[in-house]
Amino acid sequence: MNGNYWSWERFADAFPIVLEGLGTLISVTISTFIFALLFGFVWTFLRRIKNKQINWIVTWLMEFIRSTPPIVQLFFIYYAWPVMPVIGVTLSGFASAVIGLGIHFSCYIGEIYRSGIESVDTGQWEAATALNLSTWDKWSKIILPQAIPPTIPMLGNYFIILFKEVPITSTIGVQGILFMANSYGAQNWAYIEALTIVGLILLALSYPSAVLIKKLEVKMNTRFDKNAAIQMNKGVTQQ
Repeated sequence: MNGNYWSWERFADAFPIVLEGLGTLISVTISTFIFALLFGFVWTFLRRIKNKQINWIVTWLMEFIRSTPPIVQLFFIYYAWPVMPVIGVTLSGFASAVIGLGIHFSCYIGEIYRSGIESVDTGQWEAATALNLSTWDKWSKIILPQAIPPTIPMLGNYFIILFKEVPITSTIGVQGILFMANSYGAQNWAYIEALTIVGLILLALSYPSAVLIKKLEVKMNTRFDKNAAIQMNKGVTQQ
């Protein structure tokens, strides 16, 4: 086959092959995002430890992870970690992808959590202390129910970003849509059609999600603005 020109025949031939990787793409994305959501709490609570040394180490580590390209982290976990003495562990491509991208995105999500927690009114913290609630009750019943909802739109945006980053895991053998596209291109000398399909799939799934996230953000901002207005009116009435 001559791959120097566009062919709708090759496009139709490549489509079902590339589509075989969609399930892997979605499963890696969801697994990684859940991992990042949970590990984000670890960063958040470590940052709240009142110890300058620990706080400095955690902050530096988060900045290092965020400043390093995800693909470098994936290569380290998949290729370098197994050959390290004593602590070396061999992981599958799927596990390496979830851990590597999960830790990377958890640093951003941890900052989102932190901003949400810091937005909780000081009076709520004081009320929880005055009621002598346990640490678990204070966080699960008072702080987090107020801190997490405003962060949902931002978390949704990072979910979309993560979804578009997952295809790079093809470099460590994860058989997603990009891996399938490259395999088809290598076998048939027809990369353009296969990679076009990858772009169309990502667009078809990420754009509607972005629109929904935007609508959710507007809806939640409107709701919080109304709540703020109600609280303000109550304050004026009491005066």
